[in-house]
Amino acid sequence: MITLFSGILMLGVLVFVHELGHFCIAKWSGVKVLKFSLGFGPQLFSRQWGETEYLISAIPLGGYVQMLGEGGSEDGEEAELSEAEKARSFAHKPIGIRTAIVAAGPIMNLVLPFVLLPISFLIGVNVPAFLDSAPCVGYVVADSSGAAAGIRAGDCILAVNGDPVASWNETNQALIGHAGSQLVLSVDRSGRQLELPLKVIGDDIEDLQLQALGLLPPRAATVGAVSPEMPAGKAGMQVGDRILAIDGTPVTSWYDLKRLIQQGGGKSLEFTLERGGMQVRLDIAPESRDGGYLIGIAPAEESVFKRFGLGASIRAGAGQAVDIIKLTLVFIQKLFSGHVSAKNIGGPIMVFQMAGQAVQSGVTTVLTILAFLSIQLGILNLLPIPILDGGHLFFYLFEFVFRRPLSMRAREMLQQLGLALIVMLMVLAFYNDFTRLDLFGGLFSWLSGGAGG
Repeated sequence: MITLFSGILMLGVLVFVHELGHFCIAKWSGVKVLKFSLGFGPQLFSRQWGETEYLISAIPLGGYVQMLGEGGSEDGEEAELSEAEKARSFAHKPIGIRTAIVAAGPIMNLVLPFVLLPISFLIGVNVPAFLDSAPCVGYVVADSSGAAAGIRAGDCILAVNGDPVASWNETNQALIGHAGSQLVLSVDRSGRQLELPLKVIGDDIEDLQLQALGLLPPRAATVGAVSPEMPAGKAGMQVGDRILAIDGTPVTSWYDLKRLIQQGGGKSLEFTLERGGMQVRLDIAPESRDGGYLIGIAPAEESVFKRFGLGASIRAGAGQAVDIIKLTLVFIQKLFSGHVSAKNIGGPIMVFQMAGQAVQSGVTTVLTILAFLSIQLGILNLLPIPILDGGHLFFYLFEFVFRRPLSMRAREMLQQLGLALIVMLMVLAFYNDFTRLDLFGGLFSWLSGGAGG
């Protein structure tokens, strides 16, 4: 319920900002706004203020601003506009004003992150420490793309396809930017520079992240969580303990633990720990589960709390907003060129899921997710698809270039085509959402169970 409510609320904020852009420019231009609605379908709330009716409607997946002249007069599409009405009609305004009114919605969505993200940096955000550190590999997963390329623990990535990178964050962005191309990582190995071709398996955006390629950051063997019901908890291991050795074998990183624990075959092992500057020894017998041996601990996630002053927050927030816009444009370009899968497209269920998780994480996460979704909404609406704002802008561009509007017949046909495209896109997005959450599997199981009962 929290997820659903959070999703509706966050989507409502984005729709409100979008429609507010149309509304404000229309008002400033002297266009009469008949309706301002959040949502579609049956009305839940309606209030007339001045010449505009403000609505909240039942389907929270969008909204609209209805202006005089969009389909006729206040009395309907068939009624003729009076001379007074024509002076306030959207359709009778110069093309520059109509363009500004239509473009204002998506522009507001693109501007919003430049407000939200600086606020999040002003409040302070926790980010994983490794993201801003040098992209030096701490562990290579066996049978991964990274292992197949010959990358070793200790290698430091210098460039992706010749583009220099200085952090894990920059490397992940560079990998997405080169999706569909043969990837070559330039790495430094003990002072020698190597060029290693990297083969990516899969066409999801997630497949183009270093961790998905089997390349993991260095991670200290520091305990971040202990399950009290598991052997480590029962033996007295504590959060913050640093594991120095297991049965006399030195431990240099968290990645050593699994190998050493499995090699023990379930026998009792002596763990040497550092706790408050003192060395502590514990005998722990791992528990057999799911074909392996576990002691019930999780690593400490090192994070950095970033909090800036006003000027630095504006610069950091604006920089992050620009990065998200660039990545979104790259994603769309790669999507249309077939270099990333359409499975990456998410729909309302994914939005609601992200919103729910963000609300439980804190206000800065909410602001960041709102900024991310706002950019997606703004860019999506600028695509030249009839029925979207970008489609209308395309019509106005035609009118500006050829000094005449596109014929009504042509516009109707293109809008029907655009509507069909949007419906197909929504069907695909819902399908991806259902598949991602395995809702189809749950539905089939439920149907099977119901049939069997």
